[in-house]
Amino acid sequence: SVKAYKDTTNNQLRIRLNNSFGTRLLSYDSAGNGAYAGDSLFRERFKGFAIQSMSTGNAVMGIDLTGFNTKLAIYYKYNKGGPTKFDTTVSYFTFSGNCAAANFVKRDYSGTPTLASINNGPAPDPILYLQNSPGTFANLKLSGLAGLSNRVIHRAELIVEQLYDLSDSTYRPPDYLYLDAYDPTISNNYKFRTIPYDLAYTSAGALNLGAFGCVPVMSIDGFGNPVRQWKFNISRYVQHVLTGTQTLYDLRLSAPFSINEQYGLPPGTDATVGILVNPSIVKGRVRLIGNTGPLDTNPRRIRLRLIYSKL
Repeated sequence: SVKAYKDTTNNQLRIRLNNSFGTRLLSYDSAGNGAYAGDSLFRERFKGFAIQSMSTGNAVMGIDLTGFNTKLAIYYKYNKGGPTKFDTTVSYFTFSGNCAAANFVKRDYSGTPTLASINNGPAPDPILYLQNSPGTFANLKLSGLAGLSNRVIHRAELIVEQLYDLSDSTYRPPDYLYLDAYDPTISNNYKFRTIPYDLAYTSAGALNLGAFGCVPVMSIDGFGNPVRQWKFNISRYVQHVLTGTQTLYDLRLSAPFSINEQYGLPPGTDATVGILVNPSIVKGRVRLIGNTGPLDTNPRRIRLRLIYSKL
């Protein structure tokens, strides 16, 4: 918390300005062509603030430029009457909301397990490392579905589980994970599409990210540690794959801030849509239990669970 004159605020960054800036504002006038005679005249003399990091490092700080506590505070003294009667006060000026932001984030994976996982070629990974944008993703192949006979699918869910580490209490996982499909037949720049039939818009005009499985549920691993678990509902997609009315795609698991991709519209047409997944960029990383193939005996590995009836 920051404790200042007439202002105590949590999670606030305060930047000390030179007194000359306050003097500059006091020198402006509202008469004639003065800076305070109109908004356009004021903007000619003062363009606003630009906030940027002046050093490099391994930290990220999010600043809410339009928040209620983002403001200019001017501390000054004034004459209350008489040559020795002075008092001190502060005036606050909030911003109008007209602001823009550009964030450059560079990941350096040198010497990390993430880089080793990226560089291991087509070999399956026992551990998946996912980070929020700009981050990483994992490719998933459901090759076992290709030879599966047709049946009635009651539930098909891709189960993904966090691999516990003590650092998880300090470095949180992303709020949401996201699952989509790679479609090499798409002719434009967006080669990924939403999972057909299962990720859809509700009557309110929003995507059913919660019902689809992007939101984690809390679970306990085999050692009693709290972990997050994601269960992506891909029942209708799997059903169409087994009936031969849907292509079997390779899937992508990620934790993006936002994403642009194809969304299927009947009858067989596509629209490029923007999807907001996580509430902010950068924040969130998680280690997930992977799958090394048919000989993997880890009961908590990433897996596809089917509940079905034979025909």
